[in-house]
Amino acid sequence: MQIPTIDRNLVVLTIGALLLGSLTVLSGPGVSPAAAAPVYPAPDPDPFYAAPADISDKSPGEILDTRVMPPLPIFPGTTVTLVKFRSNNSRGLPIAATTTVLTPQWRGPDGPLLSYQHIINGLGTHCAVSRVLYTPDPTLQIREAPALNAALARGWSVALPDHLGPTFAYGAARLGGQITLDGIRAARAAGLGLQNSRVAMAGYSGGGMATAWAAALAPRYAPDLDIAGAATGGVPMNLVRMLEAVNTGPHPAFGLVMAAGIGLEREYPDRFPISESMNVRGLNARNTVANGCTNEILAAGAGRSIVEYASSMSMVTDPEARAVVEENSLELFDGIPNMPIIEWHSASDPLIPVDSIERTNRRYCAAGVPVQAQNTLSPEHLSAAVLGVPQVLMWLEGRFRGDPAPSNC
Repeated sequence: MQIPTIDRNLVVLTIGALLLGSLTVLSGPGVSPAAAAPVYPAPDPDPFYAAPADISDKSPGEILDTRVMPPLPIFPGTTVTLVKFRSNNSRGLPIAATTTVLTPQWRGPDGPLLSYQHIINGLGTHCAVSRVLYTPDPTLQIREAPALNAALARGWSVALPDHLGPTFAYGAARLGGQITLDGIRAARAAGLGLQNSRVAMAGYSGGGMATAWAAALAPRYAPDLDIAGAATGGVPMNLVRMLEAVNTGPHPAFGLVMAAGIGLEREYPDRFPISESMNVRGLNARNTVANGCTNEILAAGAGRSIVEYASSMSMVTDPEARAVVEENSLELFDGIPNMPIIEWHSASDPLIPVDSIERTNRRYCAAGVPVQAQNTLSPEHLSAAVLGVPQVLMWLEGRFRGDPAPSNC
């Protein structure tokens, strides 16, 4: 198992200790209000990523800028276009977001468009997919590139949104769904021959979370989009359930635990003030990882635990803080996708509550959504992603052809 494959689904398991009171917090030094303010990432030095002054005048999904990027050796024969567009944060305020569109030279007129939500583990702007594509990051090259090349070989264009948003709100799942939908709008309007393309979505784990939220939000947030289907794998449908089962001992991935708390505070600064519950040691660790990607975050928190960094029980009984977690739990959201779904996971996944997945599938089925639910033979979370790829590609091909969607509801 490679370290970079750890994602936010594991992370959110342990931030619940600060919400649900499942541990005795050790007292620590107090902090000043200034020290306890949320910490945001350093702005990307490339002005392309900055929001224009008139962004409030734009509509969600409206293009703000485009840039033709250098070709990528890992995707031979493919042109690369970076598209900046207006989206919304979780409070409905305008933000500038980006998506990278890969276009194979052999695509046909109005060829399919797949929005693929990559797993993003990071708090810094250089952790964006659009940035990582141009680094020797083994996560993309080893794990993601084969599946993406399989899609490109079929003549599909692929959009890769930076779905954590400009503040890198790691852990804010609903935000990822909104950015995904606006990214599809932008990709179709970017002059890449995708205006009339059939569109589908896919993603696993953290990327599956953004995909599943996009599918559920689509009827309300983007009723203008006709999406042929969504492939969602390994999705934690109920973060509250995961938090209730938290283990608070030292963990090799505790850096990602804290990163999720930092990301939620960035997105909900008034409702999820986790920095106010940190002692000086915790704030120092927070500042160390504030611009980190996977390796930096893991290294900073390896073997640590919440009890080392907490100074206050203030969030334990805070209804607003708990509501933030509930609002990012798809099982608790009343929206119903208006597209077919294929959903796959390990039947014995130790990271996510499978019964929450099954209840969500049943709710969708009862509402008339064609759901093809698949249990893989994998005994754990990560290998299930790979085992599901062949069937998911065949399912997506059917949606792009316009075939009736299978269902095992």
